[in-house]
Amino acid sequence: MSRFNRSLSLAAVSFAALMTAQAAQAGGFAIREQSATAQGYSFAGAASGSGYLSSMFWNPAVITMMPGWMAETHLSLIIPRVDIEPTPLLTPTAIFGASGDIGQDALVPAGYGSYQINDKLWVGLSSTSPYGLVTDPRENWSGQAYSRSSRIFSLNVNPVIGFKVNEWLSVAAGPSLQYFDIRLKSAVPTPLTAPATVVRPGQPSAILEGDDVGFGFTAGLTLTPVAGTTIGLGYRSSISHSLDGTFTLPPGAVAPIAIQTPIEASLRTPDQVTVGLSQVITPAMTVHLGFEWTNWSVLKTPLVTNANTGALVRELPLNYEDGFFYSLGMDYKLNNQWTVRAGLAYEQSPIDTEIRSTRLPDNDRIWASLGLGYQWNDKLSFDISYTHIFAAETDIRILPGHQDYAGLPFVADVDASVDIVSVGLRYRWDDPKVAIPAAPIVRKY
Repeated sequence: MSRFNRSLSLAAVSFAALMTAQAAQAGGFAIREQSATAQGYSFAGAASGSGYLSSMFWNPAVITMMPGWMAETHLSLIIPRVDIEPTPLLTPTAIFGASGDIGQDALVPAGYGSYQINDKLWVGLSSTSPYGLVTDPRENWSGQAYSRSSRIFSLNVNPVIGFKVNEWLSVAAGPSLQYFDIRLKSAVPTPLTAPATVVRPGQPSAILEGDDVGFGFTAGLTLTPVAGTTIGLGYRSSISHSLDGTFTLPPGAVAPIAIQTPIEASLRTPDQVTVGLSQVITPAMTVHLGFEWTNWSVLKTPLVTNANTGALVRELPLNYEDGFFYSLGMDYKLNNQWTVRAGLAYEQSPIDTEIRSTRLPDNDRIWASLGLGYQWNDKLSFDISYTHIFAAETDIRILPGHQDYAGLPFVADVDASVDIVSVGLRYRWDDPKVAIPAAPIVRKY
């Protein structure tokens, strides 16, 4: 894809999304922080409408629950802390020290809009960042041969059409346009023919980078079998990317000057299924359940090849397992203006010790969240949520047999936690008093 065509594609992305700086806070390098509202439940019921309009990220059919002309914007501040501490007796390069905090604070925006055409038909649009990662250890550290900085950046635009089949069933679907960009940096021996165990302070870095625009789709349905019960099922498709870019070796690696090789690589983002259930218990209380499956196993091992000759440049061994997310949440209406929310979730990471890398030392985690909603008037409302993520005890063991092993043992402990603060604003542009009725909803909007 030409730079001109990339520019045209990016021009279609909203200004808010262009401001995004990313740090993955879901399993793998996914970003779950797409809704301040749903975050208050730890994303329980996200597919059944707990996030109001922003739930269309997980299930586009929820737009049929939104009367009239609606818009939402959300902004999440992600504050990760990730330290990698090498084990001296098992790591020859431990003298170079720990990584320092490799996590980078990030602001993640998301925007949503929907318009009800009649009592059967809706159109909607979302602008989100479903994937992202920034890790940046100290330039000279014990694991520099395996990684220095890493960056993954994405932008996704998703128009949808929703249709209310009858009083208990609604469906929706739409295409997704996704920009994906990756940049990986690691130390290299000088000269390159030196053994991997030759690691010195100040070694130069090799840089692999590429980007692409790909296409996929989202689809979903909502069921309202009885008043007060909403079931949602959403699907986000896998998107294939043919990354074009460069692999750059620094001066002194193989020549007195930097050597830049044009490269190509194929990478598929995982498809995802999300199920939600929202059940009204009393007029003031609603309970939400959520389940999410992410098909991370499609990543396998992307091959990076020379764009001119087709020769293999390097492999990117990922080989993730599938990821799972289980959540439970509830909300309670204190009065017509204030709503409190709470949620817990358990996330099963697609990464374990057998494949865990210094770039993404991910592991299973527990989410604990609180949220608060305020209805200013019949058009405007606000949400704020806070989440703390507790990560399981994590280690990195890059030893013979590990997919990243390059002749240099690296064993370390990882200390990680995350704090997330999200805010959201919801506005209804039309007059609620004359709007067309929407599908049955769990709560009063």
